[in-house]
Amino acid sequence: MYTDSSYRSEETPCKTMSGKIQQTHQKQLESWIGTGPKDFQLLYSISQNNGYNAQTFHQKCDNQGPTVTVLYNSDNSIFGGYTSVNWDQSGNYVRDVKAFLFQLRFNGINQYNKFPVILPQYSIYCCSDNGPTFGGGYDLFSFSGNGRNVGGLYELNGSLNLGHSYNIKGIPDFQISNGHMKVTDLKVYKVVDKLRRLKSPWRKSQPWKQESLNQLVESLENYEPPDTLKIPETQILMVGPVGAGKSSFVNTINSIFKGRITQKGYSGSAEHSLTTAYRQYNILSSTTKKSMRFRLCDTPGMEEKEGLSLIEFNYLIEGNVPDWYKFDGSSPLCTETPGFIHNPRIKDKVHCVMFIFDSSTVDVIPKSILDRIKDMQKRLIQRGVPQTVILTKVDKVSETVEADVSKVFRSNKVKYVVDKVSQTLGIPRSNIFPIKNYENETELDQNINILALQALRQVLGFADDYLENYLERVECENMAQMNIKE
Repeated sequence: MYTDSSYRSEETPCKTMSGKIQQTHQKQLESWIGTGPKDFQLLYSISQNNGYNAQTFHQKCDNQGPTVTVLYNSDNSIFGGYTSVNWDQSGNYVRDVKAFLFQLRFNGINQYNKFPVILPQYSIYCCSDNGPTFGGGYDLFSFSGNGRNVGGLYELNGSLNLGHSYNIKGIPDFQISNGHMKVTDLKVYKVVDKLRRLKSPWRKSQPWKQESLNQLVESLENYEPPDTLKIPETQILMVGPVGAGKSSFVNTINSIFKGRITQKGYSGSAEHSLTTAYRQYNILSSTTKKSMRFRLCDTPGMEEKEGLSLIEFNYLIEGNVPDWYKFDGSSPLCTETPGFIHNPRIKDKVHCVMFIFDSSTVDVIPKSILDRIKDMQKRLIQRGVPQTVILTKVDKVSETVEADVSKVFRSNKVKYVVDKVSQTLGIPRSNIFPIKNYENETELDQNINILALQALRQVLGFADDYLENYLERVECENMAQMNIKE
């Protein structure tokens, strides 16, 4: 086991593995890999990717360097394989002298066995039709093609046939896999050297003091859209996958100004979106008890084949959709829909968009959702509407932040998520804001409040930039019309 008293990890490891593997199991994997403490960054999960699919596996896991594949079977046994080389779709075996198969648990009891490769020229088999495959005799063959949940389990069409390319040490297959390939999950993690604690924050923030919170509250209560346009409120549209935390963000902001935990928007955990209607939420000032000059506009969560469509998104940003409009897949929004706003003014339009994502699942967002979001981004760019990102559940990716939200900008893991989203969506890091919503708390927390209000204040600033540009454009167009008349 690697030990170094001078090394201080950012956080304990088990959270990185999304709670599916015990901390002791991760330590055991680190010991077998043998090159020091590791982070295990989730690349692929059949439970989060709607079943196993070889194409999706390769999209997410090819050319990612060292990976560990972990299978969790229905008898509470855990086993898998490690390779230090890339997965690809070459149709060839790939040599890896460092590869090994492993067993971590059998029938609910920890059982540690490492099975080193003995024929390294057959370490892994890379094929476009296959999921992770280890060994020339298909020692561990996870699956081919695709398949979905059956009766609460995933019945993989692969096999465990140990002893060809890996030293099985005389242990029969059924004492590892219970004689079947029925699993509750299969996950593939990228294995990287553990990040050290940052000596200085990667982003400056307000001091984590009551005085800072008071200043933020005051600035938002006094916020007004650019005066020249005479619009009542700035409109902020929230878009994101099911469960990302859009409605919870509304509840968090509302709770701060109410002085207690509130449930203004529908929130919770469900397979499908709990939000079914378009809602323009007003937040009341804590001092005047009147609506503040911004609205948080909530939309149904996006799913792989359901949720907000591009046509509906266009209508939303153009200001055609009335408050309380209920989305109905069987009767799509159109110009004949009751309440449709045919001649929207600038007050009806969206002035900034917040894409909201769950920090702990940014590596496994379905491609279909990402593609739809990128199409939305193109439409926003055409219209000059600013784009921002709210990253919720930062406490799920960092135990340091879970213990103390004020450490969010000292967490390398949170920085990794921000960098990942910036690269994926092409949005500047300065437009991406990690936060924690109120979820299981019953009392307000100063640091949660500061983090959320900092993000909201920045978003409103970007909205002001858009409104000022809009005003300049209108004035320019009016001047051009005057010149034509003259």
